[in-house]
Amino acid sequence: MSKIEKHQLRLRKRLGIDWRDDNLLSQALNHSSFISESRQTGLANNQRLEFLGDAVLELAVSDFLYRNNPSMGEGELTKFRAAVVCESSLAKAASELELGLCLSMGKGEERSGGRERPSILADAFEALLGAIYLDQGLTRAAKLAIKFLGPIISDVLEGRLDQDYKTVLQEMVQQRGIETVSYIILKEEGPDHDKTFTAGVIYQGKVVGTGEGRSKKESEQKAAKMALVRLNN
Repeated sequence: MSKIEKHQLRLRKRLGIDWRDDNLLSQALNHSSFISESRQTGLANNQRLEFLGDAVLELAVSDFLYRNNPSMGEGELTKFRAAVVCESSLAKAASELELGLCLSMGKGEERSGGRERPSILADAFEALLGAIYLDQGLTRAAKLAIKFLGPIISDVLEGRLDQDYKTVLQEMVQQRGIETVSYIILKEEGPDHDKTFTAGVIYQGKVVGTGEGRSKKESEQKAAKMALVRLNN
């Protein structure tokens, strides 16, 4: 038994699912790079399952937040859902399940660090939920989604999570339509070794948040955080 097969067996035991169709789990763990390099025929990558799992995840988290936070308005519910259903959060949940070690992956992708890449881990998590949904139904898939994401949901609700506010903001505005946000550096102060940056985030042609930091990245995160507060009020 190969290392990947051993990790996949451990995942099966952890999931505790009596699979009706084993091929669904295998497909959920097939990265597109593996299919490209494989000489086997009839194999499918996990991208279609990822598409399905994304919808399952949105519904599961929305339902959980709605039922367990009756005092929250639509804006708050949307903000918290975006913080849970984002790449960094899903990648964290995938890491807890050791999904990266379970993926069938092309050699080139693996050499470039694919097993730890957040985007790949997040996609694999969604694909796994898609496979569970098809095999076990929505109720089981939603229950497992909340189980896997439980600690992250708690951290988000209690403000303990170091959020990627730029990602949360982008996902929130996309849910409102096809709009996007952009960032500009409004001001740089101080000598090269001790600069302070002021960033602004632009939405619908207006600056809706500003932030100051010791790096451009930090200032943009703070600007996104301010924008989230303003757009949800």
